[in-house]
Amino acid sequence: MTNNNQRILLELLHISDPTLPIGGYSHSNGLETYIQQNVVKDIETTKAFVENMLKYNYKYNDGLFVRDAFKYGGEHNLKALLELDNEAHALKAPMEVRDGSLKLGMRLLKIYVRLHDFEVLHTFFEKVKNKETPGHYAIVFGMITALLGAEIKPVLSAFYYNAAVHMVTNSVKLVPLGQMDGQEILYKMHDLISEIVDDTLIVDEAMRGLCNPAFDIRCMQHETLYSRLYMS
Repeated sequence: MTNNNQRILLELLHISDPTLPIGGYSHSNGLETYIQQNVVKDIETTKAFVENMLKYNYKYNDGLFVRDAFKYGGEHNLKALLELDNEAHALKAPMEVRDGSLKLGMRLLKIYVRLHDFEVLHTFFEKVKNKETPGHYAIVFGMITALLGAEIKPVLSAFYYNAAVHMVTNSVKLVPLGQMDGQEILYKMHDLISEIVDDTLIVDEAMRGLCNPAFDIRCMQHETLYSRLYMS
């Protein structure tokens, strides 16, 4: 491995680290509702939830936004990034998911504007601060990883793996499951993540924002749950 490849690997490990202080651990994206409704209740239903979220939600929503933001970020195309950011905002129907994405995006920006002086990154950050663009997490993630010089397949792999880690970690706490059960579920996602990465590279951009009404409804129902440990 060359020194540059090693540097980029470390950059990807850093930006996709589940412990990065941006608050990702506080969002369940409807999982808490599914558990209280007794839909997700054991190892098999947890595995099905994670698989379906990755295959039918992330791939057509945040995964595609990461892919396209990566392209525009690599081109330093601020105009296209802003248009994509506003499209992401319009397509996130559940309020809690939309607000969660904005908080994650802003916190990620605050970390990386201190670490790098990319002009497009700082301009984008200023526009988010001035409320000229929303600043969604997937857009920020894709833009930053492109500016860091990464390649798209590792970027998407890191993004999807990070999403899977959060879902599994939250399931272990909420279902609850044993730690080893969680690790087994996560390990079994490796092949699926590889498949989804390949799919994401060829999905037509017209498929961005493919509707997932069951997931969206559970996210909307979250605010009316009897008790809540998570923000979404």
